[in-house]
Amino acid sequence: MVRPPLTELDHERGNRLGALLRQARGERSMVEVAAAAGLSPETLRKIETGRVPTPAFFTIAALAAALNVSLDVLAEVCAQDRAA
Repeated sequence: MVRPPLTELDHERGNRLGALLRQARGERSMVEVAAAAGLSPETLRKIETGRVPTPAFFTIAALAAALNVSLDVLAEVCAQDRAA
């Protein structure tokens, strides 16, 4: 199965998600948050910088739990269009 290429909108959503996760992480280190979510720090870094604009749902759910952020909030931020 070939994955379709990501669109500009996919990349914009990934950047919004990354910004929200960085903000939620605050003063906590990437290593600390990644460990709490069961991820590698490199994976978290890629998500936060938008290099992985479409992470798996379970990855996002683990990060949301580690950062005490509602999945509803993450979904709302990622669903915003360019005009918002």
